[in-house]
Amino acid sequence: MSNSHELPDWFPDWAPAPPTRRQEATATPTHDTPRWDLLTPPTGGSLRPTLSQEATPQPTPTGLVPPERLAPAVSQTEASVSRVSAVTTEAEGESGFMYAAEIPIIVTPSQDRLVKRKLRGIHLFMITINATLGTGLYWRGGQILELGGPLAVLLAFLIVGVLAWAVMQCITELLCIWPVPGAMSVYVSEFVDTELGIAVGVAYWFTYSVSFAALIATTAALLDFFPGIKDNKVIDGTVTYSLIPLVLVGINMFGIQTYGWIEVFFGSVKITMLIIIMITLIVIKGKALNSTEGGVTDDYWKDATAYDTVAAKNWGTALMMCLSFATFAYVGVEIIAASALEAKWPKRRSTEDRVDSDISRRSNDTLIGSSVKFSAIYISVLATIAYSLSGTLVSLDISRADCDLPRLSWLKDQADNCRATEGEHSDTSTASAFVIIAQQSGTPRLAEVFNVFLIFTALTCANTNLYVASRTLFGLTSRLEGGEGQPWLLRILAWFGRTNHRKVPMRAMIFSAMAFWWVPFLQLQEGIGPHTATGMFIEVLAEMGSVGVLIVWACQCLAFIRYYRCIYRHRVVLQAQKISQVRRWDKDDWKDYPYRSHGQPFVAYLALAGCLAVMFVANSAALWGGFHPLPFLSSYLIVMVFFGLWVLLKIFRGAKWSLVDLSKASHVVKKFKDLHDIRLGAS
Repeated sequence: MSNSHELPDWFPDWAPAPPTRRQEATATPTHDTPRWDLLTPPTGGSLRPTLSQEATPQPTPTGLVPPERLAPAVSQTEASVSRVSAVTTEAEGESGFMYAAEIPIIVTPSQDRLVKRKLRGIHLFMITINATLGTGLYWRGGQILELGGPLAVLLAFLIVGVLAWAVMQCITELLCIWPVPGAMSVYVSEFVDTELGIAVGVAYWFTYSVSFAALIATTAALLDFFPGIKDNKVIDGTVTYSLIPLVLVGINMFGIQTYGWIEVFFGSVKITMLIIIMITLIVIKGKALNSTEGGVTDDYWKDATAYDTVAAKNWGTALMMCLSFATFAYVGVEIIAASALEAKWPKRRSTEDRVDSDISRRSNDTLIGSSVKFSAIYISVLATIAYSLSGTLVSLDISRADCDLPRLSWLKDQADNCRATEGEHSDTSTASAFVIIAQQSGTPRLAEVFNVFLIFTALTCANTNLYVASRTLFGLTSRLEGGEGQPWLLRILAWFGRTNHRKVPMRAMIFSAMAFWWVPFLQLQEGIGPHTATGMFIEVLAEMGSVGVLIVWACQCLAFIRYYRCIYRHRVVLQAQKISQVRRWDKDDWKDYPYRSHGQPFVAYLALAGCLAVMFVANSAALWGGFHPLPFLSSYLIVMVFFGLWVLLKIFRGAKWSLVDLSKASHVVKKFKDLHDIRLGAS
């Protein structure tokens, strides 16, 4: 606990100031003053006051409800749990309780375990845009078109987009209440299972750390489009695999406010490029219509359900495989949960400036939710529109039977057989349908421009992925106690939960960058291909990210379901004790609840079922025609590792094989207050 009396710069101007002297919090008790023991728990999450035995009962303050006035179904033990102290009367056996007034004590964690709340809404929006609109937008569309035809492109992006929206409804509701470090892990730990929450945090960190390396490798593949760079191992090794990651690490070293504006610039350029590409595709289609006699050109939607007969036995199987591929494009819609710990706390307006519809009428604690709400709700919607529209435009400009479109890497000689059957083809050296269309349009340098757009997209996405990985690792470790006497593993992990003088988690960031930095260098070997062991290893690592996010999504939905059931089960006690921001049902004070997602809990159940369906049904469709190790490992290796890690954590920690107990109101009340404390004091 810090002894400094200076408030951190994130501290909201409307919050009560902490005591200026330690002695004020530990004052010697008098006849009518309770003694408060300052005991910071190992988690660093909350500070619980305890009443000394010498204290005498205090009168019940106005507004507190004695237990006897609560509903009979609520036990006195549950009803008496409050942030204020409770003591029994002197008469033994009586059931009455007296309440002492609450003394607010704000504990500031160690300064080297804090980040700054400097990100505005525009920063959060662009960070999420940069992570979501990545290479999946430009690479997956062509692969889905070749595999399942034009209709599969539209349906795959729409179906997975609806799934992403449903998942984000669950995450947003929790995030608007508790934008805490390591939010994805915390929600699962608090409402489902502690060890499962740790495994979720590790899986989430792995997804973005390995994606950082995978995007560096993708950049090398995009640079191969240019003849002077293609197959140049020196440029790949020195520039692409070494210098570019160093530059991205350097960008992530900036303070969060500067980094936020860099992301705004990158995101603005990325959105502009996407709009330019879409307009260009429309123009190319228009020219093709005008140049054809009678104004008629190839109608690629004439056989909308055409599919790759080598990869799938029927169109339904092909669609299932397309759903699996489309999921990769939506990885990133949830990263607002990783960046919310640095969201700026909006200033509360003065009383004179308030109006009935103003946010200032809300509870003080709900203000933080307004910073993250827009991005959390609408990014999945915007991504669905972008993917569906761009995919449809691609399907209008190129046939799914075009031999230049990317094909499944584990099907040997499929592309060569197509070229032998169809005849000549262009040497595109690209897996992007956008670049192929630009090449075939005959417009000078258009393909090179589109490829530059793709390179920029890959690098900015890699930059954001490194940011997300670092904040995820920091969130997992920032509340660990790594002092003397702790196990060596715990001390190492706690070392990553520290920040530098700019409040940047440098240790977590550098480790996240270095963890898989070596993977792209494997491509410098001669003869690397999808059918070699090294080639399969690289592709499996790259594909594991989308499955890892599906696991995280499913666990978030489960956490929300249990949270939802919990608050309604204990709503009498929560209402009586006025626990803020969890009274979802309270229509009289509806502004206290930051965000009520739509159609709950049915949306959460459907989202959970959708995640499991994609994970175990759609991902297995590639194996329905015969077993191949590459799609199997890509889809299920991380699932096996995840559950293996969960089991090991249970054994290592000696934990019970049961879910978190949410049946007791006293435990639930304490849990909510602890989470409120973490939200206010941990960043």
